[in-house]
Amino acid sequence: MRLAFRFSYLGDRFFGSQMQPGLRTVEGAFIEACRRLSLFVDWRAAGFQTAGRTDRGVHAAGQVCAFDTDEPERAVRALNLLLPRDIWCTGWAAVPDRFHPRYDAKSRTYRYYFADPPPRVAAMDDAARAFCGTHDFASFARADGRSTVRTVISARVYKDGDFVVFEATAESFLWNMVRCMATALDMVGRGKTDVGYLLETLEGPGDRRFHPALPEGLILWYVEYGLRFEPLLVDERSRTYLSALRRRHALMEKVTELLDRTG
Repeated sequence: MRLAFRFSYLGDRFFGSQMQPGLRTVEGAFIEACRRLSLFVDWRAAGFQTAGRTDRGVHAAGQVCAFDTDEPERAVRALNLLLPRDIWCTGWAAVPDRFHPRYDAKSRTYRYYFADPPPRVAAMDDAARAFCGTHDFASFARADGRSTVRTVISARVYKDGDFVVFEATAESFLWNMVRCMATALDMVGRGKTDVGYLLETLEGPGDRRFHPALPEGLILWYVEYGLRFEPLLVDERSRTYLSALRRRHALMEKVTELLDRTG
């Protein structure tokens, strides 16, 4: 049986999400928990896949993975008991055998939290809307030989308590694309550039470059499939761990608010 799990994690103690030999990663920790539960032996044979990778320090509220298992009830019942405290599942769904969490995603939503809020939020919001539609994002990403044309469905900037938040939804994103967009918007918010410059950059030859903002402010917020995920309770160990983090890191407080909504 193929299962999909929606899960969250705090990225500050992982070397990114993608498995790397000898390093603590999100995929590695998740697969280890599955092996300890005897959900599968070989992650490749089980078709273990995620919706996409996140860099070191990046968090997730709505990452999705999928794998085949002969023990679906055990997976649903016990995964949150075996996962490390900084990863927790919030929902699950039975999916078709050919379901691929990356290629079957209809859209992805990221949020970037500016810990040092720029003052010109309205100008940032106007500039964010310039990203909407189909554009060449060569100046806002690492291409790695792939096409740099992407379609952004929606983009906005708003205040959330002490934070200024940039939210973007697209069919797919390039590597570092959201963080580079965040840098550009931060410059707008501090009066260092304007929406006209961003529009010229999107229409230009791609010889301009924006550096990615710090990874700690980025959260993979949601991946849309048109699936209904059955909710899962968060293990008490994770709640205790996250409460301690919340006291020492303001951004973590925003991430852990999700527990009251999905846990």
